[in-house]
Amino acid sequence: MSAPVAATREAQIQAIQVIDSHTAGEPTRLVIEGGPDLGVGPLAQRVERFRQHFDAYRSAIVNEPRGCDMLVGALLCKPHRPDCNWGVIFFNNVGYLGMCGHGTLGLIASLAHAGRCAAGTFRIDTPVGAVNAQLHGDGRIDVENVTSYRKARQIAVAVAGVGSIRGDVAWGGNWFFLADGHGLDIKPQNLEALTEFAWRVRQAVNAQGYPEVDHVELFAPSTRAGVHSRNFVLCPGRAYDRSPCGTGTSAKLACLAADERLREGDPWIQESLIGSTFSARYRWHARDKGEITPVITGTAHVTGEARLRLDPADPYCWGICP
Repeated sequence: MSAPVAATREAQIQAIQVIDSHTAGEPTRLVIEGGPDLGVGPLAQRVERFRQHFDAYRSAIVNEPRGCDMLVGALLCKPHRPDCNWGVIFFNNVGYLGMCGHGTLGLIASLAHAGRCAAGTFRIDTPVGAVNAQLHGDGRIDVENVTSYRKARQIAVAVAGVGSIRGDVAWGGNWFFLADGHGLDIKPQNLEALTEFAWRVRQAVNAQGYPEVDHVELFAPSTRAGVHSRNFVLCPGRAYDRSPCGTGTSAKLACLAADERLREGDPWIQESLIGSTFSARYRWHARDKGEITPVITGTAHVTGEARLRLDPADPYCWGICP
């Protein structure tokens, strides 16, 4: 290849600077430079611009061959709300997320690693509202999530090939169907059965009047002392959450509060399929409406830094879509 041709091709290559982390086992890829320019305005408007005009970037960043199905992307951007330090838009292998609890923990850990913040309190703008975060000196991070609530209690869902199952529909920054009467063992050896079951449940819930539900969360008792519950969370793109799921735990707290099964301020320890845990608590936001403010506590660890190359000569430059 001649020098002029090589120089022209190199000029066409786009670079995206990222920091990778995991939160309780679940990965986050924070885009700190080189992402799409979404302009200004509320984050809810900017995520729509992302979806309509720059969706190829989402796929390129989180899908194979650079990413994987369970990877969650986080685009760092300027906040719209004047009281926020940063803005962030979360996305995954098939689309966009309103909020992401584990991703927010990963965001703070990554910014601390990059020297952009130290121990203290911060406010983050998201498409579904502002969230607060506190980075402690020992590395623990508290995320005060958006207002969470239960929409429907113990609805009966007819699941193809399974029968009827009951569960709650709740909001924790994303929409969840939460169930514990499923009869399945929540353990890694049962992953295939859990995934297929949860996928069928989601389809049934969507068909029965709740098309907004894109996460399914199954619960079972934990065998560990001091742990209140073990969960399996199936995300929108059919990947399971390695962490206990921050927005899912928020939805769970809303259901527990509504049923008076957990007092305001008391801790709830949620365990994931792989055994990692979050500690959670809540305070009432509007008790008469069943609305709570959840707080999720966990840790995140930076796993790497990279400069992604988007080469137009690469036939899979924009990712392999699931």
